[in-house]
Amino acid sequence: MQHRITANKPLLDKKGRLAEAGYATRLILDYDRSAIKAGNMRIKEWDYYFVTDGKIGVALTIADNSYMGLDSISYLDFTKPWQQTTSTMRIMPQGRTGFPSTSEAGNVEIYRKNYFLSFKNDGEKRTLSFKMDNFCKKDSIKGEITLQNPLNEDGKTADTMVIATPFPKRKKAFYYNQKINCMPASGYVELAGKKHEFDASESFGLLDWGRGVWTYRNTWYWGSASGLYEGESFGFNIGYGFGDNSAATENMLFYKGKAHKLSQVTFNIPQGEGGKEDYMKPWTFTSDDGRFEMDFVPVIDRAAETDFKLLCSRQHQVFGKFSGKAVLDGGTVIELKDFFGFAEKVFNKW
Repeated sequence: MQHRITANKPLLDKKGRLAEAGYATRLILDYDRSAIKAGNMRIKEWDYYFVTDGKIGVALTIADNSYMGLDSISYLDFTKPWQQTTSTMRIMPQGRTGFPSTSEAGNVEIYRKNYFLSFKNDGEKRTLSFKMDNFCKKDSIKGEITLQNPLNEDGKTADTMVIATPFPKRKKAFYYNQKINCMPASGYVELAGKKHEFDASESFGLLDWGRGVWTYRNTWYWGSASGLYEGESFGFNIGYGFGDNSAATENMLFYKGKAHKLSQVTFNIPQGEGGKEDYMKPWTFTSDDGRFEMDFVPVIDRAAETDFKLLCSRQHQVFGKFSGKAVLDGGTVIELKDFFGFAEKVFNKW
């Protein structure tokens, strides 16, 4: 059962609990940080962008986890393959990062001595500007990328994935999330004096817009891809693992700007010696209704691990190529071959 939220109203009730669990195709519930009744240290807000043309990828993060802020830039060369991620932490931002309450407009910017990140949104396009000294040893990175809001066949704003998820053991905990796929991307990234241009005819951006109150220990699975299928925009968002998704999952296909809702999708990560997950072996993805059946061949595992005992994060964001079938609501079968995207597993104690 997939419950769709259709009425615009505040995200939280007067007690600070999620007013309605389910999914939508636009940001229909109104987020207000001041309405949160949980402890301030549990509030987490972030904007994550990923842009790629299948050859080069750039990932940009600004996050405010209340007790810790995180600013991060990743450069990925899928032709080598090679990647570098450099992150900087900020102590006790506690909401002062200044995230907008909506993804539809507004800016968030971080300026520090050796780097800056700027995400500007005028309601029609998003401009991502960034620079970091000593990004990779002594080499600096900089860039500016413009993302156009995706449109449907009628020239109107395309559907997106929006999910409001409660946590069963914490009544005042919730996750409010929007994923915007298939944003045409243009601009450049320059690393160590070598410039790469993104062409909007073959480059696409993704936004992961997250606001919520999280429990301490979580594991999530997330996958995403955006591109062209027979000349038309196509993408998908899949994931699970945290909170109570009995009202709805975040699994969704996007074709020509229209959303097609999926039920349950399972990530099958292969195991290696000793029963440990081997992220660079081929994965498979299966669904309970047969509408998403994929093979996945990894190219890069952007792995990171931080362990401060009380605070711990183990991340495997694996980029690669999807091949298989996805079935639209009307029964049309999309047959993918080497469709570029990523899938990840992340464990956090935070």
